[in-house]
Amino acid sequence: MNIDWAHFTPFASLTGGIILGVASAVFILINGRILGISGILGGLMPPKLGDTFWRISFLLGLFVAPTVFHAVVPAPYITAPRIDATDMMVVIAGLLVGIGTRYASGCTSGHGVCGLSRLSPRSLVATLSFMGTGFVMVYVMRHLAII
Repeated sequence: MNIDWAHFTPFASLTGGIILGVASAVFILINGRILGISGILGGLMPPKLGDTFWRISFLLGLFVAPTVFHAVVPAPYITAPRIDATDMMVVIAGLLVGIGTRYASGCTSGHGVCGLSRLSPRSLVATLSFMGTGFVMVYVMRHLAII
């Protein structure tokens, strides 16, 4: 196994993980709700009176934050992620993730961050399932060239 040292980002990844963990803890302590994107988005369909504003604000923040980041951080410090996939593969992957979140009753952030921290057995099974599937698919795509 070779590590791509040019794109190895342990400090940025650790920082992002800490921020996500703190945000999840603050969110559940203040709101008593799990910080799972699929649950937040799903709560808008159908919208519940008095529950819509914070959900829309949260989702808008997901789009506004990168824009603010790009406006504040100098361009040489911003690197775009490289995705080795066609547009169709990205669309299919997005649909499969959407279907998976419905079957698993939650997304990776809900189960992997919030559910595991609450010692939820269901979240452990879900996290092991999607991580294992991800590992298998990376192996298949990179080493077997089946797909």
